[in-house]
Amino acid sequence: MIRLRFFLTLLVAVLFTPWSAPARADVTVQFYSHEFGKNFPHAFITMKGTLNATGQAVDAAYGFTAISISPGILLGSVKGAVQTPKADYIAKSEVRFTMVVDDAGYAKVMARVAAWRDAKQPSYSLNARNCVHFVAEVAQALGLKTNAKSKFFKKPRSFLEEVRGLNPGVK
Repeated sequence: MIRLRFFLTLLVAVLFTPWSAPARADVTVQFYSHEFGKNFPHAFITMKGTLNATGQAVDAAYGFTAISISPGILLGSVKGAVQTPKADYIAKSEVRFTMVVDDAGYAKVMARVAAWRDAKQPSYSLNARNCVHFVAEVAQALGLKTNAKSKFFKKPRSFLEEVRGLNPGVK
């Protein structure tokens, strides 16, 4: 009798307990370009969402640029920095494609950001290590195909359109 009562109590508890799976929260990564002008970087990413493991909110943007824009950029490497574009600059820029990543994808992006942020100076090279190279490495870290021999490493919009074309699954 006690076992039956226990079983019935357990059954009622199971049937009437609201079941809800934890909400899946991921981070949306958007790849932007801004055509040439007086503001930099011309290619950058934004990230918004929530990490599943910790519930931490993510709202960040990263791009890579020369610290000082001068004729020295044309002559060789200069000091570079990972920067956060301002909100109004982001608003004037164009999203080329979007990806949703899980916590592991977010960690891969942050590892690339840290590597570029902590690079030995001078770290910016117009021909070999500019804002387009930065977003290319982020894309590669997330498993996207890029063209290592692209002719668009100085053309942010064209480069990101090329990446989108190489990866039909991105929107």
